[in-house]
Order: sequence, then C-alpha cells, then structure tokens
Amino acid sequence: MVGYSNHAFSRFHHSLAIQLLAFEEVWKGLPLRTVIRWSFERSVGRQNMATELPIDDNGNTIVRIGHSPDPDDAFMFHAMTTNAFPTPGYNFVHELQDIETLNHRAMRKELEVSAVSIHAYPDIAQDYALMNCGASMGEGYGPMVVAMQGVSEEDAKSSPIAIPGMKTSAYMGIRLCWGDLEYEVVPFDEIIPRILDGTYKSGLIIHEGQLTYVEHDLNVLLDLGVWWNNKTGGLPMPLGGNVVRRDLGQKMMEDVTLYTKMSIEHSIANPDTALEFAKKWGRGIDDETNREFVTMYVNDRTIDYKPEGRESVRLFLKEGQRIGLIDADFDIDGLQFIGSPMV
Repeated sequence: MVGYSNHAFSRFHHSLAIQLLAFEEVWKGLPLRTVIRWSFERSVGRQNMATELPIDDNGNTIVRIGHSPDPDDAFMFHAMTTNAFPTPGYNFVHELQDIETLNHRAMRKELEVSAVSIHAYPDIAQDYALMNCGASMGEGYGPMVVAMQGVSEEDAKSSPIAIPGMKTSAYMGIRLCWGDLEYEVVPFDEIIPRILDGTYKSGLIIHEGQLTYVEHDLNVLLDLGVWWNNKTGGLPMPLGGNVVRRDLGQKMMEDVTLYTKMSIEHSIANPDTALEFAKKWGRGIDDETNREFVTMYVNDRTIDYKPEGRESVRLFLKEGQRIGLIDADFDIDGLQFIGSPMV
C-alpha cells in the first residue's frame, strides 16, 4: 500500500464501515480480505478520479444516467432504475428527457452517462466514450416520413418537413436519402398531431410513433430503416447509443458499461416486469404495441453491437462526412466501443 496518504486511510476506514453495512448481502460468502481490498481501492480510486462525483449516505458514488422517455430505453434501464440487482459502490440516478435535449446536454458534458444519437456522437467524442451496449438499431425498419393519405413524396419534399431534432440520427438519415430540403424541428411527440391538424404535410417520426401512425390512417412515404438496409446490403440502421464520460476514468467507465449491459440482459431475461415498467412511457400504447416496439429496439444487438453493427455505425458516420454533417477531421476508423473487441 505504499504511496497512499494517511488521509486516504482515514477515508478508507469510514467508507469500509458504511459499505460493510450497506452491502452485507452482496458480499456474503466472500473472504473478508476481498471485501477490504475492494473497499480500499474504491475509496482511494475515487480520490484519483479526474472528476469528483457526489457520494450518497451509504458511501456510494452517484452516477446520473440520461435517457429518453420512451419504452425501449425504459426497458433497458428498468433493472438499474429499480435496483433489481446489486451495483456495489454506485447509486444510479435516472434523468428522462427527449433525445435531442440529451444530445445537447452531452455537448455541455452535464451527465456522466447518457443515451445520444449516433449522429451527435462525433461532437462529443472527445469527452464521452461509446458503450458497446445499449444500441438502438433498426433491423430493416427505422424512422419514417409519414403524411395524410393523398400527399405524394413530391408534395412532401416541396413543403417544410417536421423533424425531431437537427442532431438526431433520423435527421441525418433523411438528409442522406432526400437531400437538403426545408426541415423544421418539432418535439417528437407532437409531429403526428401537427400533421393531423394540417400544420405540416409530412413529418419524420421516431419512437413508438413508428407503430401508432396506423391508428391515424397516415401513409408512409419513406422508411429510413428499409432504405439504409437496401443501400448497405443488409446492415442495420444505427440510431442511438449510450455514452459514458471519459473524465470518470477507465475503471468507472468499464464498471458503468458492465452494469448497463447487465441491466439490459436482466430485462430481456425477465420481460414481463420490465415491459410493464416500460409501458408507462408509451404515451397510452397498449400491451401488444408496447411489446412489439420494445422488441424492435431491445434485442441481442442491444447487448452487443456485433461486428456488423459497429461497421454500420462507422459507415453511417462516413456518409455523414460526405454530405458535410459530420466533421471531416473526425477519425471514424479509430472509433472504439467500451466493452467490445477491437473490431
């Protein structure tokens, strides 16, 4: 233990007492030496972090996780939100906001962990690492441009198109497919109502709107997931990912990534409870629609992008560079995913 100050040992003793009480069930059956070593390294490691995070009354590091208020994200984070499994040393606090707000909060480095759009990632890559879990990818489906019956593609292209945000992957997708038309930002859950009231002829819908549009007799003019799948020879369309702030240090980034992966695996293994929880953010959807939407975007690829998923992210960003939406200096080939093989 050479190199640790007396102050470090003082903090360690206090931390150990709290943690032994708080995690009695977690550590039951483990050798005392293992518990003491883990507690000391965690206490001292916290001092050496580039950014000091707040500590709760039980000595746990408070980590804020931002994700969107939609069923798939709620399903992913259900286990962490409800403490369904132990996360020794961490207290995860969840903040729910729409994806475009989260993109801009990440640009200001406000949250330790966040869901973000893949389109927005190059803008924050210096400060955040992309996890290898938590992906939202369209396997031959994705954001859609919808309109009232009788509105043609040319009608839509000649009028302002409602979009959920300039940094969303949906926006970069439509720019790649339809080009630089007139777009106006509208909150994602107001796009369908604004089409129905005639404010817009067409709109780019995300989240559960990809299923509920049929209830309003809207017509699909473009499915970006189908378009991307055909364009790339079968690759899934990258939409969202989870990021963790680099100034937390490598150990904490790996810990948080692991717990996020465990949360996703837990929900997939115990779907009924997680689905009921997720439904709260479905804006009135029924059980069948809730299950269908969640399984569209939470699956094996959410646990691991897999090589073709990582390939698709890189290709999507390169296409963005081609049309000037992604910084030409961003090193896409050097992009790494926390918790993945080097491919």
